[in-house]
Amino acid sequence: MGTKYIGKQSIRFDNPPSIVASAAVGSKKEGDGPLGSWFDYISADSRFGQKSWEKAETTMQQKVFSIACDKAMLSPSQLRYIFAGDLLNQCTASSYSMRDSGIPFLGLYGACSTIAQGLALAAMSIDGGYADKAAVITSSHFCSAERQFRTPLEYGGQRTPTAQWTATAAGCAVLSAVGQGPFITNVTIGTIKDAGISDVNNMGAAMAPAAYETISTHLADFSIKPGDYDLIVTGDLGKVGHDILLDLFSRDGFDLSAICDDCGLLLYSLEEQDVHAGASGCGCAASVLCGYLLAGVRSGRWKKVLISATGALMSPVTSGQGESIPGISHAVTICSSGEGF
Repeated sequence: MGTKYIGKQSIRFDNPPSIVASAAVGSKKEGDGPLGSWFDYISADSRFGQKSWEKAETTMQQKVFSIACDKAMLSPSQLRYIFAGDLLNQCTASSYSMRDSGIPFLGLYGACSTIAQGLALAAMSIDGGYADKAAVITSSHFCSAERQFRTPLEYGGQRTPTAQWTATAAGCAVLSAVGQGPFITNVTIGTIKDAGISDVNNMGAAMAPAAYETISTHLADFSIKPGDYDLIVTGDLGKVGHDILLDLFSRDGFDLSAICDDCGLLLYSLEEQDVHAGASGCGCAASVLCGYLLAGVRSGRWKKVLISATGALMSPVTSGQGESIPGISHAVTICSSGEGF
């Protein structure tokens, strides 16, 4: 039996799964940003008609899932699995959103890397013959994340220049064993990297080493160079982490400035929307990918895109105890055709 794993941490799919549909949902701040037109639905406010921020996030997931299934022309019952996660304790937004679906559910926690983690696992399930169709969903909400990880909004604390704005957004991708693409052809599963950063308002610096390690390993495993991609996108390093990533690669002799971007820099206008170092949250990379980036692959703007979503694997308890913040990043190759590396 042939193996599908490549090099140190990567996988090449024999039958690349197709992303048959995707959807992005956001709130007013996301709609006012430079990618606002790429969202399928924008709520007039961040409550989504609910009485709490947590219920609003559950509603976001239900909304984006419904839109994606409609675009795929599939009944939810046709899905073999749902892979979903969020930032709330015990991933409650995801489990509450799917509790009445009747679909086999796999809850994930990869922090802001969850969309890439979910896509990798769903693609592995389909390529391995364990599923024919699966959905990947993730979300975040500015208000619920601030309440859980930092301070309640009522506190009115001053945000530091390195702080990022948690996106109130959700993304969903529907994968199938058959379809016209875009296709997931390769993935690289990241390892945990800890740079010793303990400041919860400096996520970019905490996560940049993980993005660097995963992308470097991906390139080595497939014996390719950064220029073999039309676009390499991380999420969500923001301005601080993005600059660190470019510096780390420059030390290896690679100038990624022309082909590398970050979802945390794409979602908002840093100057006009006062988001300091950029965007963050599970919903940031998910909505940018499921809206803007996949549309670009479908239109032919890009033929090969590497999305390397990044996450900070900390909790309010560990932060309160002064622990450093481990980072993780998973990389997914998305191609307009089934030809990967």
